[in-house]
Amino acid sequence: MKAAEGARNLLRVRKPHEHSRVTYVELFFDLVFVFAVTQVSHFLLAHFTPLGALQTLILMLAIWWVWVYTSWITNWLDPELTRVRLMLFALMCAGLLLSTSIPRAFESRGLAFALAFVAMQVGRSAFATFTTPTSDPLRLNFFRILSWLVISGVFWIAGGVLDGTAQIALWLAALAIEYTGPVAGFYVPWIGASTTQDWSVEGGHMAERCALFIIIALGESIVVTGATFAGIEWTGISFAAFVSALFGAVAMWWIYFHIGVHLGAERISQSSDPGRLARLAYTYLHLPIVAGIVVTAVSDEQVLAHPSGHAGVEVILTTLIGPLLFLVGVLLFKRAVRGHLQPSHMAGIAVLIALTPLAPFLSPLLLSAATTLTLIGVGLWEAVSLGAAARSPVE
Repeated sequence: MKAAEGARNLLRVRKPHEHSRVTYVELFFDLVFVFAVTQVSHFLLAHFTPLGALQTLILMLAIWWVWVYTSWITNWLDPELTRVRLMLFALMCAGLLLSTSIPRAFESRGLAFALAFVAMQVGRSAFATFTTPTSDPLRLNFFRILSWLVISGVFWIAGGVLDGTAQIALWLAALAIEYTGPVAGFYVPWIGASTTQDWSVEGGHMAERCALFIIIALGESIVVTGATFAGIEWTGISFAAFVSALFGAVAMWWIYFHIGVHLGAERISQSSDPGRLARLAYTYLHLPIVAGIVVTAVSDEQVLAHPSGHAGVEVILTTLIGPLLFLVGVLLFKRAVRGHLQPSHMAGIAVLIALTPLAPFLSPLLLSAATTLTLIGVGLWEAVSLGAAARSPVE
């Protein structure tokens, strides 16, 4: 137990040339978001319309944002301290309410979703603000963040009270405020804006946290594949669909983790401005990666349920858009950390686009197999072209 916890502030003690590892309580906190990601994918499957897609996007943006903001806070605060742990446990309670509200977030549970979200965003930021000594530069930064989240919270709660178009408009406005905040340096009148240099990010920890969320999303995909396959009749074609879905998840893991995750951790740890790289590469550019995995999980469930016949619109869109979002996200992420675009990823994106006019003439299984082979090809191309030397994990 750390001595004199109450006598000092709750900020992490930075040690030169030492990477702050992710703590067990952070991993425990993440369990809530395993459920949240599953809820989002099931919401899309149950509301596969243009309106449903917009609603799913709102939910996905909200879930990612509340998680990544918590990762920023635990990058600054020390989760090994009791008060920080209690704060995370409180966030878990609100997060579970948030997750269970997702299926009816645009119906009877809109206010519950909004209140849980605002409680997490505002409560966490208020805790960081008022537990940080006034002499520490981060306190002013926490106050700026809190100010923005209080304003966006008004829109969240107002949208939760209303329904229909008004609810969607207010929640989109709330998201616009929250996603603009980091770019604007959380500008507050008379106080000004912070800079990324003010954020003192521990890069290795941030990289590890986001990599773990990718694992959460891939884990949700595996769970959906396994649960669906367990509940259907086992035939040769259903087994082939199962293999395609599983290999697709493995290919996504390979593309992200074989080289990209190590390069990202190394570059942000060595960066002279890790806050800027964390804001771009990990706060914004990881969103399409996660969204791609979630949409692909929806595709896998549909393909496993109905692998034969001609692919319908739902199957075509999810089977192509999921891998496409994933590759675009990883491409931009690796460009942010490497400085150039990966030819293998651009080729994979081109192949997926080329499959679009052919998709209506393919069965769901063949379309799934084509996208899986595309992902495998991207991973193999990158591995061969860059080689093992590019994978230098941070010690």
